[in-house]
Amino acid sequence: MAVTEASLLRQCPLLLPQNRSKTVYEGFISAQGRDFHLRIVLPEDLQLKNARLLCSWQLRTILSGYHRIVQQEVALKNRQELYALPPPPQFYSSLIEEIGTLGWDKLVYADTCFSTIKLKAEDASGREHLITLKLKAKYPAESPDYFVDFPVPFCASWTPQSSLISIYSQFLAAIESLKAFWDVMDEIDEKTWVLEPEKPPRSATARRIALGNNVSINIEVDPRHPTMLPECFFLGADHVVKPLGIKLSRNIHLWILLWIVEFVMLINLTVPFLIKCVIILSVDNLSIKYAYMSG
Repeated sequence: MAVTEASLLRQCPLLLPQNRSKTVYEGFISAQGRDFHLRIVLPEDLQLKNARLLCSWQLRTILSGYHRIVQQEVALKNRQELYALPPPPQFYSSLIEEIGTLGWDKLVYADTCFSTIKLKAEDASGREHLITLKLKAKYPAESPDYFVDFPVPFCASWTPQSSLISIYSQFLAAIESLKAFWDVMDEIDEKTWVLEPEKPPRSATARRIALGNNVSINIEVDPRHPTMLPECFFLGADHVVKPLGIKLSRNIHLWILLWIVEFVMLINLTVPFLIKCVIILSVDNLSIKYAYMSG
């Protein structure tokens, strides 16, 4: 079952999404009269059954008592799916025709029942993107579920007359609209020392970049406006972070009309190093935060 933000928040109102793609939730849940910290990491397809739960040993002990119940529910669901009626023959014939029109070279995966398929597309910069489609027995009268690795929500329009071609066209248009964002993120990954995430998905909008001397900077890029100044904050010891923030603020006017990672600014107090900056149209929306650590 694919989880939605609304359903998850309805069951656990103290869990909040931690990224734009809504694959990480963190907060608290109540169990046996106590509140416990919990972090949920969902896979790209948002299937709750494949989620990872990160919690304390106390909460893990409580949840272990429900393990057998969960197993029984999963077994019942699998049995129901096993005996479900297969789609009619026209489901397969129309689907094969649509894939042929779209191009078999676009198909990268299909399960034995053709209920789940993956299609690929390449953007103007040569990056490959995938869309996963879960087709229902009443397809195309009923819209398929779809999953993409985008930094923004992808909402495709669908009517009973729609087809793979129509949703694939919307997929291509969304990819094109995000090209500038991915160009920026790729340039950051290529020209800076990125600490986190180690293997960023295409939906990731944040990067933590090493600056040297146990100091790093965390940036959050707006996928809709990737060349505008990102929200950023330094991570490090107080006596190192404060001067960096001051120097960054003093030189903010130099960032006007400069493309990301092409501007070099020396802000380290001891050993010079490169920090890359971004294009902005004004300095009024400067957003700098400080995160102090002991040391």
